[in-house]
Amino acid sequence: MKDVISAQLDRTLDGTHFLELGQRYQGKVRDTYTMNDQIVLITTDRISAFDHVLHQTIPFKGQVLNQLAAYCFEKTSDIMPNHVISIPDPNVTLAMKCETVPIEFVVRGYLAGHAWRTYRSGVRELCGEILPEGLRQNSRLPEPILTPTTKAHEGHDEDISAADIVSNGIMEEQTFSYLRDCALKLFARGTEIAAQQGLILVDTKYEFGLSPDGTYVVIDEIHTPDSSRYFYADTYAELLAADEPQRQLSKEFVREWLIEKGFQGEEGQVLPDLDESFRVEVASRYIELFERITGKSFSPDTHPDPQQRCQEVLLNLAQA
Repeated sequence: MKDVISAQLDRTLDGTHFLELGQRYQGKVRDTYTMNDQIVLITTDRISAFDHVLHQTIPFKGQVLNQLAAYCFEKTSDIMPNHVISIPDPNVTLAMKCETVPIEFVVRGYLAGHAWRTYRSGVRELCGEILPEGLRQNSRLPEPILTPTTKAHEGHDEDISAADIVSNGIMEEQTFSYLRDCALKLFARGTEIAAQQGLILVDTKYEFGLSPDGTYVVIDEIHTPDSSRYFYADTYAELLAADEPQRQLSKEFVREWLIEKGFQGEEGQVLPDLDESFRVEVASRYIELFERITGKSFSPDTHPDPQQRCQEVLLNLAQA
């Protein structure tokens, strides 16, 4: 597969500009177009870390994210409906147009990433949740906790407590409680799916939207390596006891690579370039996670011009 990835390094989907589809909103990874009461989500091969889009793209990353999200949306639809209408292309999701909830629901089952960095600094409260003493990096928490963040249009998302969400009028208490319960149930299902494949779902984020009929649905993506962190279950206990880094399938290793290069998204720091070998390694990890979670082989679309492929598919949809 690495040979296939290498051959695609110069044929990635770095972005789209489909004027015939109307106004485009560009996120860190997705390009979004509105078509009447529907939206077109195009998952590109861009990759972000520390709220910065990196200079280089990752072959097949968009295909992996889009198809893995579709798989996980289907596997959780009995818990909560989602915005997916169809998947007309490996990089494209046609979805319901929803009013986005202005909070990201981050669920953590283990002390890793941002939570660990906060804990290591001596702080024992995160988003109103009290963290017990005596934990080490990657320790399992007594039970999963919700650590919401605001959704910043620019810059960093900010931690916020449930009490502040309600008191600041961001969301009514009843609505927040309902969505909190949904997030925890989705995390439990994601944990079950991961465990069946020998993985541990460490933490993840959920985004919700209000559909035209007044129903709350899951939007954006779910249980992908861009929104989630996974550990390998078979070596977890051994590495934890030895205080060694966990083997993981997530985007955290990209953040760690950037930190080693002196970049954490802070002012004055220079964003490093990803060399070709590292881009191939990142793509390989994304593909591995897809195959581990789904139990299926990943079949990449190696079209020489993925932007043209997406455009043709969407034009046919628009004319149908």
